Amino acid sequence: MTNNISSALNAYQQALSRIGAKMPVEEKTQVSSGQSDFQAMVENALTNAVDINKKAENLSMQGIAGKADIQDVVLAVANAEMALETVVAVRDTAIKAYKEIMQMTV
Repeated sequence: MTNNISSALNAYQQALSRIGAKMPVEEKTQVSSGQSDFQAMVENALTNAVDINKKAENLSMQGIAGKADIQDVVLAVANAEMALETVVAVRDTAIKAYKEIMQMTV
């Protein structure tokens, strides 16, 4: 199970690097130290995804108004889509891990 969480975190970090976002150094140290730090990492990831989506929406509106380059709009929307897919993948992995824990016998 630890492997599942590590795999999910690695996938999240790889996806962030693909869309040009970086995890701050503080978050990397928090992720390895404990449960509440994992919660903070997830909250930061969700906040980051929301920010990326807002930027894509704003750039899309500028594109509709003819004030933004279409290439920038497409790139922003692709980044937003990747962020959403990453959040969904992390969520699915967390739910799967939770279900496995609940099925364990004590």
